[in-house]
Amino acid sequence: MAEIILKFDEKGLIPAVVQDDASGRVLMVAWMNAEALERTRSTGQAHFWSRSRQELWRKGATSGNTLQVNEIWVDCDGDTLLLRVRAAGPVCHTGEVSCFYRKLDLWG
Repeated sequence: MAEIILKFDEKGLIPAVVQDDASGRVLMVAWMNAEALERTRSTGQAHFWSRSRQELWRKGATSGNTLQVNEIWVDCDGDTLLLRVRAAGPVCHTGEVSCFYRKLDLWG
């Protein structure tokens, strides 16, 4: 298998789509830097980079709603990650299961 080269943006970040491993439902989208990715790979718990706080964070560190990472996939361009996870509780900070709980009307 060929070596996978990740393409981080100019800020050293790569988007990570988080998907429930059992249902396939998209739970959230967050950003990772190299350190967040390494911590995720070494611990099995999802870590991300907060663009607003400018700090590394582990999902569920304060809420207990952790994300156990089962697999990490890379898209064809190497510029987006897909984390297949098992969530321990709601993922969204609003208390919703997924951050994608609102639907836009297609025709405005």
